[in-house]
Amino acid sequence: MDPIHIDVQKTALVVIDLQKAIVANPVVPHASADVVRHAAELADAMRERGGFVVLVRVASHDGRDMLVPDADLPRFSRAQVPDGATIVEELGPRAGDYVLTKRQWGAFYGTDLDLQLRRRHLDTIILCGIATGIGVDTTAREAYARGYRQIFVEDAMAGLSELEHRYTIEQVFPRIGRVRSTAEVLRAIRG
Repeated sequence: MDPIHIDVQKTALVVIDLQKAIVANPVVPHASADVVRHAAELADAMRERGGFVVLVRVASHDGRDMLVPDADLPRFSRAQVPDGATIVEELGPRAGDYVLTKRQWGAFYGTDLDLQLRRRHLDTIILCGIATGIGVDTTAREAYARGYRQIFVEDAMAGLSELEHRYTIEQVFPRIGRVRSTAEVLRAIRG
């Protein structure tokens, strides 16, 4: 694979749903603890260089503001843990981070994410989080439709099944951006 170049001043790290209720669920092929550790390394590297870190969480005001489709498979159920919508401590938030609350899978629809990125003149997004084929994938497709360059950090995300993760990593993300490891992205951030 070609090496990637990251201009931190034009890039945002967007971390999807690494909150207490989500990371408490079983995921594959990377354990939640590994996903969180890698995401925290990426966030720290971006912060050290003055980059923009967006910590996305999914939460509801009263349960009626979320989508509840008539569907064949049940919705992704979050573990019932105290403060389930709280971002995990390893990630922060830290000073300067932007915490975004969404009500559906994608981080763009119904939020001000696009506005926040454009006002900062950012054109590239580094994406990671849980779940690969749900929140990360939906956000990636929304970013693609808005013209953002994207870098997907494979070992800083995990899915609900091996099939979901692999399909998204191998068939979807390479068509709309670059798929790299945490180590490769850290090297590019650090220049």
